[in-house]
Amino acid sequence: MHNLGQLHERLSAAFGGPAAKPHEERIGAIFSRPKASAPRGTEDRQNGPAATRRLLFYWLGGAGLLAATILMLLAHAGDPLLLSGGLVVLGLAVIASYALLMVRSRTAGRRNGKSTDSNDGAKLFADVHDVLGDITLGRTMDRRIISANDTFRRLTGRLRPEGKTCEEIGLAFRPGPIPHCYDVEISTPEGQRIFLWRDVVTRDPANGRLLLQSVARDVTDERLIAQGREEARQKAEYNSAAKSRLLATVSHEVRTPLSGILGMTHLIAETRLTQEQQDYLANIRQSGHALTQLVEDLLDFSTIEVGRFALHPRSESLRKLLESVVEMLAHRAHEKGIEIGATVSSDVPENMSFDPARLRQVLFNVIGNAVKFTQVGGVFIRVSLDAGDLLITVTDSGPGMTAEEQARVFGEFEQGGTFADKSSGTGLGLAISARIMREFNGALTVASEKGRGSEFTIRFPVDIGSERPDRRNTLLAGNSVVLLAPAGAARTAIAETISTLGGFCHLVGDGETARATLLGLAKSGKRPTDIIIDHRMSAEFSAHLADRADIAALGLRKVLLVNPEERSAHPLDLFDAWLIRPLREQSLIDVLRGRMRGMEKRDALNDNQPGFGLSLTETLVAASGLSILLGEDDPINAMLVRVVLEKGGHKVRHVEDFESLLDYALCDANARPDIIISDLSMPGGNGIDMLGRLRGHERRLDLAPVPVIVLTADKSDESRRQVLLNGANRVMVKPVDPVRLLTEVQAVAALSARRAEAR
Repeated sequence: MHNLGQLHERLSAAFGGPAAKPHEERIGAIFSRPKASAPRGTEDRQNGPAATRRLLFYWLGGAGLLAATILMLLAHAGDPLLLSGGLVVLGLAVIASYALLMVRSRTAGRRNGKSTDSNDGAKLFADVHDVLGDITLGRTMDRRIISANDTFRRLTGRLRPEGKTCEEIGLAFRPGPIPHCYDVEISTPEGQRIFLWRDVVTRDPANGRLLLQSVARDVTDERLIAQGREEARQKAEYNSAAKSRLLATVSHEVRTPLSGILGMTHLIAETRLTQEQQDYLANIRQSGHALTQLVEDLLDFSTIEVGRFALHPRSESLRKLLESVVEMLAHRAHEKGIEIGATVSSDVPENMSFDPARLRQVLFNVIGNAVKFTQVGGVFIRVSLDAGDLLITVTDSGPGMTAEEQARVFGEFEQGGTFADKSSGTGLGLAISARIMREFNGALTVASEKGRGSEFTIRFPVDIGSERPDRRNTLLAGNSVVLLAPAGAARTAIAETISTLGGFCHLVGDGETARATLLGLAKSGKRPTDIIIDHRMSAEFSAHLADRADIAALGLRKVLLVNPEERSAHPLDLFDAWLIRPLREQSLIDVLRGRMRGMEKRDALNDNQPGFGLSLTETLVAASGLSILLGEDDPINAMLVRVVLEKGGHKVRHVEDFESLLDYALCDANARPDIIISDLSMPGGNGIDMLGRLRGHERRLDLAPVPVIVLTADKSDESRRQVLLNGANRVMVKPVDPVRLLTEVQAVAALSARRAEAR
């Protein structure tokens, strides 16, 4: 213990005596600084709190070394734990000394306006961007350059840019949508280049002033590529618009002579013709309708291509729409000796919201395509609901398609089948239909197998939440029907329709089976109520059923099912009622419920899309003729419309320009026409301007407005809307159906008369 005490005194004298004073002065110099050079309020941030400084001062001044030495001496006496502690304390003392010396050295460097780390970092930053070919630049807030990398000096040719602005050097800045981001054009030794330039505001660590740090990268190639893409897009849009204008112009010019061709064939058909002449005329008419469909397809295709296609939904009966399309195509099917039939499930509402014109177009294309390629058998259409979607399937017994043909069947100008089949269409129908269904948020798909026919599926969502059930499944409740017909689409359609409406249908294929079925039902207590006989089975009916007493005792209602073109070739005395194929659901209901004998007079072409079906003599005309002012500059169409109107009992005055039309329309009140029928394009202006001038003069002169029917080859919705907004009463698209023209004249005249009475 005595030796330990002497050692402690010697250590104290060594670290705390006079020899220690120079060391204390050196340590104090590390922590001391001239107060005049330090900004106010920065002392504690740079050197820490005063208590911490004093503690470190005493530690480095000798207390730390003394404590380490004492612990090591005690450990020498035999305590290894104290030895370890002494070594740790000694190490901490040395590390702390080194760290504080480094801090002090950096602080001193900042005081002298020098920052070694900052300068090194800036140099490294500039070197990296030099390797990448980028520009780095440092500027003051007044845009004066204070530093620039070698890339900037080389590209601008300014070896000493300090003190100048970028604009003085010749750089052109183009502001962009992003703040502090520019496209900068620089004239370099390699030519004019474009750099993407970004500015960032920073603070100088040496003196705290704000600086602009900029980095720029060469984007000339990217900009040229983007410019090329934009020019290509604009060129494509221009070409597409030019194509659409060309199609619209050509279709307009085609419609005018086409209207004359179809109209004149109709007028010729009203005269006495031999059978040979009628056949030739029918072929002319069929070719005219094919040309009309071609024009429609091309217009629809161009409208879809330029993105101006739009749907116009309204509440319509899908069942009636489908029936009308099937009736239009039935004549074509019957000419080929194939069947066509359709049925609508009872859960499908009578009225739904959809675009009827576009859906009619899709159905006509898809069903017409099935009829076109089917040579044996028939085409069957079924409509149902499936998980909120309307599902329309069109099944045919045609040649079918390979997987490759299915993959391209919806492509533009793609056609299948024989050469004759390919020659009878454009190959646009299914492509347009598929695009229309996409507008419906639906789809048009096909499933087929070579040699086994095809099934096209039309699917699109419908909202039936607010629709009340039609209870169609009870309309034929209590009817038990035996259907004597050959197997095929027509028989299937009738049987499913009867079942859908709540009745029972028993299918038989010959007269003997029909007789056995009828008697068997009667014996079992399920007395049959009706028998429907396909006209192709009329001989079987006559041989096995017509004159049998046991059959007569059943009191059956006997109905003959006949094609419309053959309805006059069968006697009526053996039957109670008639039905016409393809079957209309309402006709079936009326006949089987005893409300009518059937045999409604109809013509599918006249009931639906274009075609000249009924003769003028079958058309109702007004009791007294009207005075009609006709404006038409094409002589053939003028003659056609004039003859049709005169045959309808009307008086016609013809003019060939808008000025003459306005003169006659605004003449003395007693001589004014009852109706104006005018082409939209004639010499002296255009039809829309003419309508505006006519209605304006009528208002100023306090004259009653004359009804106006506009004839146009422009089928666009925008054109129709403009014509109606400017005062027209009706718009009719060429080629004009003579029968419909007379019907529109009567309707407009009747409406005008009612308005006159109301005044």
